[in-house]
Amino acid sequence: MIPGEVGGAETYLRETLRALASNSPEHSQVLFTNIENDAALKEDLAAYPQVAFVSLNFRAGNRVNRVIREQIQLPAAVRRAGVDILWSPGYTAPLRVACPQVTSILDMQYKTHPEDLMALARWTTDILVRGAARNSRQVLTISEFSKTEITKHTGIASKNVVVTPLAADALAAALPSESEARDAVARLPGDLRRYILAVSNTYPHKNLEAAVEAFGRLENTIPHKLVVVGQPRLGEKKFLAAASKLSDPSRVQRYHHLEREALAALYVAADVFVFPSLYEGFGLPVLEAMVAGVPVVTGRFGSIPEVGGDTCMYVDSRSPEALAAGIGDVLGWGVERRKRHVEQACRHAGSFNWKRTAGRTLAALIAAAGQEPCGGRK
Repeated sequence: MIPGEVGGAETYLRETLRALASNSPEHSQVLFTNIENDAALKEDLAAYPQVAFVSLNFRAGNRVNRVIREQIQLPAAVRRAGVDILWSPGYTAPLRVACPQVTSILDMQYKTHPEDLMALARWTTDILVRGAARNSRQVLTISEFSKTEITKHTGIASKNVVVTPLAADALAAALPSESEARDAVARLPGDLRRYILAVSNTYPHKNLEAAVEAFGRLENTIPHKLVVVGQPRLGEKKFLAAASKLSDPSRVQRYHHLEREALAALYVAADVFVFPSLYEGFGLPVLEAMVAGVPVVTGRFGSIPEVGGDTCMYVDSRSPEALAAGIGDVLGWGVERRKRHVEQACRHAGSFNWKRTAGRTLAALIAAAGQEPCGGRK
Protein backbone atom coordinates (compact mmCIF):
# COMPACT_ATOMS: atom_id res chain seq x y z
CA MET A 1 0.00 0.00 0.00
CA ILE A 2 1.29 3.42 -1.03
CA PRO A 3 -0.78 6.21 0.56
CA GLY A 4 -2.83 8.19 -1.94
CA GLU A 5 -2.20 5.80 -4.83
CA VAL A 6 -4.55 2.81 -4.63
CA GLY A 7 -7.97 4.29 -3.85
CA GLY A 8 -10.48 1.88 -2.36
CA ALA A 9 -7.80 -0.74 -1.66
CA GLU A 10 -6.09 1.69 0.70
CA THR A 11 -9.35 2.49 2.48
CA TYR A 12 -10.06 -1.24 2.79
CA LEU A 13 -6.71 -1.93 4.42
CA ARG A 14 -6.55 1.03 6.78
CA GLU A 15 -10.14 0.86 8.00
CA THR A 16 -10.03 -2.94 8.46
CA LEU A 17 -6.79 -2.66 10.45
CA ARG A 18 -8.29 0.06 12.66
CA ALA A 19 -11.42 -2.01 13.29
CA LEU A 20 -9.42 -5.19 13.96
CA ALA A 21 -7.23 -3.39 16.48
CA SER A 22 -10.18 -1.68 18.17
CA ASN A 23 -12.46 -4.70 18.37
CA SER A 24 -9.90 -7.47 19.04
CA PRO A 25 -7.30 -6.24 21.55
CA GLU A 26 -6.59 -9.84 22.59
CA HIS A 27 -5.01 -10.61 19.20
CA SER A 28 -1.49 -9.33 18.53
CA GLN A 29 -0.76 -7.89 15.10
CA VAL A 30 2.57 -7.46 13.36
CA LEU A 31 2.54 -5.11 10.37
CA PHE A 32 5.30 -5.46 7.79
CA THR A 33 5.60 -1.98 6.28
CA ASN A 34 7.43 -0.22 3.46
CA ILE A 35 9.02 3.22 3.44
CA GLU A 36 5.94 4.89 1.95
CA ASN A 37 3.31 3.54 4.35
CA ASP A 38 5.18 3.05 7.63
CA ALA A 39 4.43 6.49 9.11
CA ALA A 40 0.78 6.52 8.03
CA LEU A 41 0.04 3.10 9.50
CA LYS A 42 1.85 3.92 12.73
CA GLU A 43 -0.26 7.06 13.06
CA ASP A 44 -3.47 5.09 12.36
CA LEU A 45 -2.71 2.49 15.02
CA ALA A 46 -0.74 4.45 17.62
CA ALA A 47 -3.42 3.86 20.29
CA TYR A 48 -3.18 0.07 20.14
CA PRO A 49 -0.31 -1.51 22.11
CA GLN A 50 -0.99 -4.97 20.65
CA VAL A 51 0.12 -3.75 17.20
CA ALA A 52 3.84 -4.04 16.40
CA PHE A 53 5.66 -2.85 13.29
CA VAL A 54 8.49 -4.35 11.27
CA SER A 55 9.81 -2.04 8.55
CA LEU A 56 11.14 -3.85 5.48
CA ASN A 57 12.80 -0.55 4.58
CA PHE A 58 12.25 -0.42 0.82
CA ARG A 59 10.27 1.75 -1.57
CA ALA A 60 7.22 -0.10 -2.88
CA GLY A 61 6.75 2.33 -5.77
CA ASN A 62 9.21 0.22 -7.75
CA ARG A 63 7.03 -2.73 -8.83
CA VAL A 64 9.91 -5.10 -9.60
CA ASN A 65 11.56 -4.38 -6.27
CA ARG A 66 8.24 -4.87 -4.49
CA VAL A 67 7.65 -8.28 -6.05
CA ILE A 68 11.17 -9.47 -5.23
CA ARG A 69 10.95 -8.23 -1.64
CA GLU A 70 7.58 -9.92 -1.16
CA GLN A 71 8.94 -13.26 -2.32
CA ILE A 72 12.31 -13.16 -0.52
CA GLN A 73 12.52 -10.59 2.27
CA LEU A 74 8.98 -10.90 3.61
CA PRO A 75 9.05 -14.69 4.26
CA ALA A 76 12.27 -14.28 6.24
CA ALA A 77 10.74 -11.45 8.29
CA VAL A 78 7.62 -13.53 8.92
CA ARG A 79 9.74 -16.41 10.19
CA ARG A 80 11.67 -14.15 12.56
CA ALA A 81 8.47 -12.58 13.89
CA GLY A 82 6.98 -15.99 14.65
CA VAL A 83 3.48 -15.13 13.46
CA ASP A 84 0.71 -17.71 13.39
CA ILE A 85 -0.80 -16.59 10.10
CA LEU A 86 0.13 -14.14 7.34
CA TRP A 87 -2.58 -11.94 5.85
CA SER A 88 -1.62 -10.32 2.55
CA PRO A 89 -4.30 -7.68 1.83
CA GLY A 90 -3.28 -6.67 -1.70
CA TYR A 91 -3.87 -9.47 -4.27
CA THR A 92 -0.43 -11.13 -4.07
CA ALA A 93 1.50 -13.05 -1.44
CA PRO A 94 4.73 -15.02 -0.96
CA LEU A 95 4.68 -18.29 -2.88
CA ARG A 96 6.45 -19.95 0.05
CA VAL A 97 6.20 -18.96 3.71
CA ALA A 98 6.55 -20.78 7.03
CA CYS A 99 2.96 -20.31 8.24
CA PRO A 100 -0.57 -20.52 6.79
CA GLN A 101 -1.71 -17.64 4.59
CA VAL A 102 -4.85 -15.67 3.84
CA THR A 103 -4.83 -13.31 0.85
CA SER A 104 -7.27 -10.58 -0.13
CA ILE A 105 -8.07 -10.50 -3.84
CA LEU A 106 -10.41 -7.57 -4.30
CA ASP A 107 -11.37 -8.18 -7.93
CA MET A 108 -10.15 -9.76 -11.18
CA GLN A 109 -9.95 -6.50 -13.09
CA TYR A 110 -6.70 -7.42 -14.82
CA LYS A 111 -8.52 -10.35 -16.45
CA THR A 112 -11.66 -8.60 -17.58
CA HIS A 113 -10.04 -5.24 -18.42
CA PRO A 114 -6.47 -6.08 -19.48
CA GLU A 115 -6.07 -2.61 -21.01
CA ASP A 116 -5.60 -1.26 -17.47
CA LEU A 117 -2.10 -2.81 -17.29
CA MET A 118 0.92 -3.06 -19.52
CA ALA A 119 1.60 -6.53 -20.99
CA LEU A 120 4.45 -7.46 -18.61
CA ALA A 121 2.47 -6.27 -15.59
CA ARG A 122 -0.53 -8.39 -16.67
CA TRP A 123 1.64 -11.48 -17.02
CA THR A 124 3.34 -11.12 -13.65
CA THR A 125 0.08 -10.17 -11.93
CA ASP A 126 -1.59 -13.32 -13.26
CA ILE A 127 1.22 -15.57 -12.01
CA LEU A 128 1.28 -13.95 -8.59
CA VAL A 129 -2.50 -13.74 -8.07
CA ARG A 130 -3.05 -17.36 -9.11
CA GLY A 131 -0.16 -18.44 -6.91
CA ALA A 132 -1.54 -16.51 -3.94
CA ALA A 133 -4.99 -18.02 -4.42
CA ARG A 134 -3.61 -21.57 -4.57
CA ASN A 135 -1.30 -21.12 -1.58
CA SER A 136 -3.84 -19.46 0.73
CA ARG A 137 -6.07 -21.42 3.05
CA GLN A 138 -8.73 -18.80 2.47
CA VAL A 139 -9.13 -15.88 0.09
CA LEU A 140 -10.90 -12.71 1.19
CA THR A 141 -12.77 -10.51 -1.24
CA ILE A 142 -15.19 -7.60 -1.04
CA SER A 143 -18.36 -8.58 -2.90
CA GLU A 144 -20.30 -11.60 -4.10
CA PHE A 145 -19.54 -10.44 -7.64
CA SER A 146 -15.80 -10.59 -6.97
CA LYS A 147 -16.17 -14.00 -5.32
CA THR A 148 -17.72 -15.33 -8.53
CA GLU A 149 -14.96 -13.73 -10.61
CA ILE A 150 -12.20 -15.19 -8.42
CA THR A 151 -13.52 -18.74 -8.56
CA LYS A 152 -13.98 -18.41 -12.31
CA HIS A 153 -10.48 -17.14 -13.09
CA THR A 154 -8.38 -18.97 -10.48
CA GLY A 155 -10.21 -22.28 -10.20
CA ILE A 156 -10.25 -22.28 -6.38
CA ALA A 157 -13.34 -23.59 -4.60
CA SER A 158 -16.10 -21.12 -3.75
CA LYS A 159 -16.11 -22.37 -0.13
CA ASN A 160 -12.57 -21.02 0.27
CA VAL A 161 -13.54 -17.43 -0.64
CA VAL A 162 -14.95 -15.22 2.12
CA VAL A 163 -16.77 -11.96 1.37
CA THR A 164 -15.85 -9.03 3.62
CA PRO A 165 -17.70 -5.99 2.19
CA LEU A 166 -16.35 -2.46 2.42
CA ALA A 167 -18.10 0.31 4.34
CA ALA A 168 -18.38 4.07 4.59
CA ASP A 169 -19.19 4.54 8.27
CA ALA A 170 -15.77 6.10 8.92
CA LEU A 171 -16.54 8.77 6.32
CA ALA A 172 -20.03 9.18 7.75
CA ALA A 173 -18.56 10.00 11.15
CA ALA A 174 -16.46 12.77 9.61
CA LEU A 175 -19.18 14.39 7.48
CA PRO A 176 -19.62 18.13 7.95
CA SER A 177 -22.98 19.88 7.97
CA GLU A 178 -24.13 21.28 4.64
CA SER A 179 -23.15 24.82 5.60
CA GLU A 180 -19.74 23.66 6.85
CA ALA A 181 -19.27 21.68 3.65
CA ARG A 182 -20.05 24.68 1.46
CA ASP A 183 -17.61 26.81 3.44
CA ALA A 184 -14.90 24.14 3.03
CA VAL A 185 -15.59 23.78 -0.71
CA ALA A 186 -15.42 27.56 -1.12
CA ARG A 187 -11.83 27.41 0.15
CA LEU A 188 -10.79 24.97 -2.59
CA PRO A 189 -9.42 26.34 -5.86
CA GLY A 190 -11.92 26.40 -8.69
CA ASP A 191 -14.87 28.61 -7.62
CA LEU A 192 -17.23 25.70 -6.96
CA ARG A 193 -20.75 26.97 -6.40
CA ARG A 194 -22.78 24.19 -8.03
CA TYR A 195 -21.18 21.05 -9.35
CA ILE A 196 -21.50 17.41 -10.37
CA LEU A 197 -18.96 15.16 -8.64
CA ALA A 198 -16.99 12.13 -9.86
CA VAL A 199 -14.39 10.30 -7.75
CA SER A 200 -12.14 7.93 -9.66
CA ASN A 201 -8.68 7.47 -11.08
CA THR A 202 -8.61 7.54 -14.88
CA TYR A 203 -8.20 3.82 -15.53
CA PRO A 204 -9.79 2.81 -18.84
CA HIS A 205 -12.51 0.73 -17.16
CA LYS A 206 -13.53 3.70 -15.02
CA ASN A 207 -14.95 5.25 -18.22
CA LEU A 208 -14.59 8.82 -16.98
CA GLU A 209 -14.55 10.19 -20.50
CA ALA A 210 -18.24 9.19 -20.72
CA ALA A 211 -18.99 11.43 -17.71
CA VAL A 212 -17.21 14.31 -19.44
CA GLU A 213 -19.12 13.70 -22.67
CA ALA A 214 -22.38 13.53 -20.73
CA PHE A 215 -21.51 16.85 -19.08
CA GLY A 216 -20.86 18.27 -22.53
CA ARG A 217 -24.46 17.49 -23.49
CA LEU A 218 -25.68 19.46 -20.50
CA GLU A 219 -23.16 22.29 -20.14
CA ASN A 220 -25.20 24.85 -22.07
CA THR A 221 -28.33 24.23 -19.98
CA ILE A 222 -26.95 23.98 -16.42
CA PRO A 223 -24.73 26.26 -14.30
CA HIS A 224 -22.66 23.42 -12.86
CA LYS A 225 -19.04 22.44 -13.09
CA LEU A 226 -17.86 18.83 -13.30
CA VAL A 227 -15.48 18.07 -10.42
CA VAL A 228 -13.24 15.01 -10.80
CA VAL A 229 -11.14 13.70 -7.90
CA GLY A 230 -8.56 11.07 -8.82
CA GLN A 231 -5.11 10.29 -10.13
CA PRO A 232 -4.11 10.18 -13.83
CA ARG A 233 -3.84 6.61 -15.12
CA LEU A 234 -3.85 4.81 -18.47
CA GLY A 235 -7.22 6.32 -19.45
CA GLU A 236 -6.01 9.88 -18.93
CA LYS A 237 -5.56 10.56 -22.64
CA LYS A 238 -9.20 9.80 -23.44
CA PHE A 239 -10.35 11.83 -20.45
CA LEU A 240 -8.36 14.88 -21.52
CA ALA A 241 -9.50 14.50 -25.13
CA ALA A 242 -13.13 14.51 -24.03
CA ALA A 243 -12.59 17.57 -21.84
CA SER A 244 -10.91 19.45 -24.68
CA LYS A 245 -14.10 19.12 -26.78
CA LEU A 246 -16.29 20.94 -24.29
CA SER A 247 -17.48 24.44 -25.11
CA ASP A 248 -15.64 25.56 -21.98
CA PRO A 249 -13.02 22.99 -20.83
CA SER A 250 -12.35 25.07 -17.71
CA ARG A 251 -15.66 23.87 -16.31
CA VAL A 252 -13.99 20.53 -15.56
CA GLN A 253 -12.25 21.02 -12.21
CA ARG A 254 -9.61 18.41 -11.36
CA TYR A 255 -8.13 17.42 -8.01
CA HIS A 256 -5.61 14.58 -8.11
CA HIS A 257 -5.76 13.97 -4.36
CA LEU A 258 -7.64 15.42 -1.40
CA GLU A 259 -7.52 14.73 2.31
CA ARG A 260 -10.57 12.99 3.76
CA GLU A 261 -12.05 16.19 5.22
CA ALA A 262 -11.99 18.02 1.88
CA LEU A 263 -13.37 15.00 0.02
CA ALA A 264 -16.17 14.62 2.58
CA ALA A 265 -17.09 18.28 2.06
CA LEU A 266 -17.15 17.83 -1.72
CA TYR A 267 -19.53 14.89 -1.38
CA VAL A 268 -21.91 16.73 0.95
CA ALA A 269 -22.12 19.89 -1.18
CA ALA A 270 -22.47 18.13 -4.57
CA ASP A 271 -25.78 18.18 -6.47
CA VAL A 272 -25.19 14.80 -8.16
CA PHE A 273 -22.58 12.06 -7.98
CA VAL A 274 -21.79 10.32 -11.29
CA PHE A 275 -19.98 6.97 -11.43
CA PRO A 276 -19.72 5.63 -15.00
CA SER A 277 -17.43 2.66 -14.22
CA LEU A 278 -17.75 -0.49 -16.34
CA TYR A 279 -16.23 -2.84 -13.75
CA GLU A 280 -16.05 -2.72 -9.95
CA GLY A 281 -15.02 -5.20 -7.31
CA PHE A 282 -17.05 -3.09 -4.89
CA GLY A 283 -17.47 0.57 -5.88
CA LEU A 284 -16.78 2.35 -2.58
CA PRO A 285 -17.41 5.89 -3.93
CA VAL A 286 -21.04 4.89 -4.59
CA LEU A 287 -21.45 3.99 -0.92
CA GLU A 288 -19.62 7.13 0.20
CA ALA A 289 -21.89 9.33 -1.90
CA MET A 290 -25.00 7.67 -0.47
CA VAL A 291 -23.74 8.16 3.09
CA ALA A 292 -23.08 11.82 2.30
CA GLY A 293 -26.61 12.34 1.01
CA VAL A 294 -25.83 12.76 -2.69
CA PRO A 295 -27.98 11.09 -5.39
CA VAL A 296 -25.92 8.65 -7.48
CA VAL A 297 -26.12 8.17 -11.25
CA THR A 298 -24.32 4.98 -12.28
CA GLY A 299 -24.53 1.76 -14.31
CA ARG A 300 -25.32 -1.86 -13.51
CA PHE A 301 -21.79 -3.19 -13.97
CA GLY A 302 -19.75 -5.46 -11.73
CA SER A 303 -20.69 -5.19 -8.06
CA ILE A 304 -22.36 -1.77 -8.33
CA PRO A 305 -25.99 -3.04 -8.06
CA GLU A 306 -24.92 -5.18 -5.08
CA VAL A 307 -23.61 -2.07 -3.34
CA GLY A 308 -26.20 0.47 -4.48
CA GLY A 309 -29.27 -1.73 -4.15
CA ASP A 310 -32.34 0.08 -5.41
CA THR A 311 -31.12 3.47 -4.17
CA CYS A 312 -29.22 4.65 -7.25
CA MET A 313 -30.30 6.10 -10.57
CA TYR A 314 -29.19 3.31 -12.94
CA VAL A 315 -28.55 4.06 -16.60
CA ASP A 316 -26.48 2.54 -19.38
CA SER A 317 -23.18 4.11 -18.32
CA ARG A 318 -21.55 3.12 -21.60
CA SER A 319 -23.71 5.81 -23.20
CA PRO A 320 -22.97 9.52 -22.62
CA GLU A 321 -26.52 10.25 -23.73
CA ALA A 322 -27.96 7.96 -21.06
CA LEU A 323 -25.66 9.41 -18.41
CA ALA A 324 -26.68 12.94 -19.39
CA ALA A 325 -30.36 11.99 -19.19
CA GLY A 326 -29.88 10.47 -15.73
CA ILE A 327 -27.98 13.49 -14.44
CA GLY A 328 -30.57 15.86 -15.90
CA ASP A 329 -33.37 13.85 -14.30
CA VAL A 330 -31.79 14.06 -10.83
CA LEU A 331 -31.08 17.78 -11.20
CA GLY A 332 -34.79 18.25 -11.92
CA TRP A 333 -36.00 16.57 -8.74
CA GLY A 334 -37.98 18.65 -6.29
CA VAL A 335 -36.94 19.07 -2.65
CA GLU A 336 -39.24 16.36 -1.27
CA ARG A 337 -38.31 13.73 -3.86
CA ARG A 338 -34.62 14.35 -3.30
CA LYS A 339 -35.09 14.16 0.47
CA ARG A 340 -36.93 10.81 0.27
CA HIS A 341 -34.31 9.36 -2.07
CA VAL A 342 -31.40 10.50 0.08
CA GLU A 343 -32.95 9.13 3.27
CA GLN A 344 -33.52 5.73 1.65
CA ALA A 345 -29.96 5.66 0.30
CA CYS A 346 -28.48 6.59 3.69
CA ARG A 347 -30.39 3.77 5.39
CA HIS A 348 -29.11 1.29 2.83
CA ALA A 349 -25.51 2.51 3.10
CA GLY A 350 -25.73 2.25 6.89
CA SER A 351 -26.07 -1.53 6.62
CA PHE A 352 -22.36 -1.67 5.69
CA ASN A 353 -19.86 -1.13 8.51
CA TRP A 354 -16.17 -1.74 9.19
CA LYS A 355 -16.84 -3.59 12.45
CA ARG A 356 -18.63 -6.32 10.51
CA THR A 357 -15.86 -6.36 7.90
CA ALA A 358 -13.22 -6.75 10.62
CA GLY A 359 -15.23 -9.49 12.32
CA ARG A 360 -15.48 -11.54 9.16
CA THR A 361 -11.80 -10.97 8.46
CA LEU A 362 -10.76 -12.11 11.93
CA ALA A 363 -12.97 -15.20 11.74
CA ALA A 364 -11.34 -16.16 8.44
CA LEU A 365 -7.85 -15.64 9.85
CA ILE A 366 -8.56 -17.74 12.93
CA ALA A 367 -10.13 -20.50 10.87
CA ALA A 368 -7.19 -20.54 8.49
CA ALA A 369 -4.62 -20.57 11.30
CA GLY A 370 -6.14 -23.65 12.88
CA GLN A 371 -5.45 -24.75 16.44
CA GLU A 372 -1.66 -25.07 16.32
CA PRO A 373 0.57 -22.00 16.02
CA CYS A 374 2.87 -22.25 13.04
CA GLY A 375 5.55 -19.77 14.04
CA GLY A 376 5.93 -20.53 17.71
CA ARG A 377 3.98 -17.63 19.23
CA LYS A 378 0.33 -17.54 20.28
